[in-house]
Amino acid sequence: MFSSILNLFSINPLLGLILLAFVVFLAWNLTLHWQIYQLRQKIKTLFNGSKITDLEGVIFEQIKRLRQNEKNLKELRSFCEYLEEMALKSIQKVGVVRFNPFKDTGGDQSFSVAVLDAQNNGFLLSSLFTRESSRVYTKPITDSQSTYPLTEEEKEAIKLATSAKKEKRPNAKIKNQSVK
Repeated sequence: MFSSILNLFSINPLLGLILLAFVVFLAWNLTLHWQIYQLRQKIKTLFNGSKITDLEGVIFEQIKRLRQNEKNLKELRSFCEYLEEMALKSIQKVGVVRFNPFKDTGGDQSFSVAVLDAQNNGFLLSSLFTRESSRVYTKPITDSQSTYPLTEEEKEAIKLATSAKKEKRPNAKIKNQSVK
């Protein structure tokens, strides 16, 4: 078959040249049709789910969505700052010491509990247990110190609370960028 085609070219070169041009143009036409098909698929994907029919409308719709996302991010950022401020004021460190205030009787029924925030402010709760009664005391703590005298057990409870392993806050750097 291939030899008959070559034979045809040798007998009538003009017919062979026309046949060769036809094959080249057919291949070129098929390539162009394939590229148009792929472009239509991309356009269909771009406009999928929207009633917008032109590219300018798609761009404006995306800008509108971007501005809404920026607004939402600002709200989230301010809420995050509020939560961070509240977290610094909430209980983060606790130290508990049980002890026996009377060396000759009883067990370790008495205790001191230091409850502190991130700046080591909070309160100290102490309970002294005896056979006849139990007494509970509280003392304010500011920067790991109290305006009232502290017992050794209370100092130890504060020390335990302040030496508790601190969790590191992720160092989030959020840049404020907007579309003009």
